[in-house]
Amino acid sequence: MENSARSEKSRQLIIQAALAVIDRDGANRLTIDAIAREAGISKGGVLHHFRTKQAVLIALLDNQRSEYARFARDYLDHDGRGSGEPSLATQIAILREATKQPQSVALAILGAIGEQPSLLDGLRDAEALNVAAIRKESADADLAILRWSAARGLLWTSLFNMCPLSEKEREHYFALLLDEAHWKRLASQKSKTSPRAR
Repeated sequence: MENSARSEKSRQLIIQAALAVIDRDGANRLTIDAIAREAGISKGGVLHHFRTKQAVLIALLDNQRSEYARFARDYLDHDGRGSGEPSLATQIAILREATKQPQSVALAILGAIGEQPSLLDGLRDAEALNVAAIRKESADADLAILRWSAARGLLWTSLFNMCPLSEKEREHYFALLLDEAHWKRLASQKSKTSPRAR
């Protein structure tokens, strides 16, 4: 096996070990020693790839971005293909998928962002591009942004364990946010009753 391939395999093993430790024991128990034990490699092997726990958390954030980018491509190839608002549908589907990840992992990543706010820079830029795409493809940009924001609200209240909805109810609302026919009817009714239409 080539050195770069072996190195990438070791990095992925360490990332998966870190995810397992956080999911099982919580973010406060994530240490280089715990990662090494979980991965079955030496502490030096972990430190070769990641000098600090913060570096591991940054790698987890990058890993999450890559996973959601892959999810977005797959969603667009299958479910989003017939959508009139593919960017919006994809973003809502990603947010729904994010509610299924272990809460402890999401909170650990948020902790990394708290310690290094500059990590948000790339996220903000990516979100700005998402919002621009949603606005561009939508007949009613306000309604589209409200749907996107509602999906984000479902995710964030879920992550912080503040959502009063059951998992089944939350799924219902995600499905409703993805139901383009429902929103087209609502937009049509809105245009009929708006003062400008009279």
